[in-house]
Amino acid sequence: MDGAQQLEEVVPLLTRLIDRITPEQYDAPTPCTTFTVAGILEHMVAGATAYAPVFRGEVAPAGPDLEGDVRVRWRSAMADLLGAVHADGAQERTVQAPFGEVPGAVFARFVAFDGLVHGWDLARATGQEYAPPEELVAAVDGFARQALAPQMRDGDTFKDETEAGEAATPMERLAAFSGRSL
Repeated sequence: MDGAQQLEEVVPLLTRLIDRITPEQYDAPTPCTTFTVAGILEHMVAGATAYAPVFRGEVAPAGPDLEGDVRVRWRSAMADLLGAVHADGAQERTVQAPFGEVPGAVFARFVAFDGLVHGWDLARATGQEYAPPEELVAAVDGFARQALAPQMRDGDTFKDETEAGEAATPMERLAAFSGRSL
């Protein structure tokens, strides 16, 4: 399962979560201690807004539009991102990621990893069920464990891995690997 296929599965999972988030939950803390619920949504909008043009071989805009309902902007940004990862040459193109230059195919997998884990954050923060398909979690987990370099565990991008416990689900193990406390 390549990164574009992973995103094709992750975005609808996230959309279902986000559709059930109420504005009253925007200020709720999340397991991603850097962000509130609204902060994660804005982070994902900013990322998709910056990365979609990069996948198409264009220059990223200076910043996302911060006007209007974040859920509406999220949908638009994700639609643009999904279109961009399927653009001609997107998977082969070298893109400038926050951690250096990588092929688009690799970066798409990082974006799927980020989205899948942030979905877990949102679900935990808003009391929602989150059960991504095990095949998707396994594909993302396998990639993450190979690609997450020690220098990326800077306490901001990723924290140190935490203990998941024997009864943890595959998604909880992935969240713990990314530095979340369960």
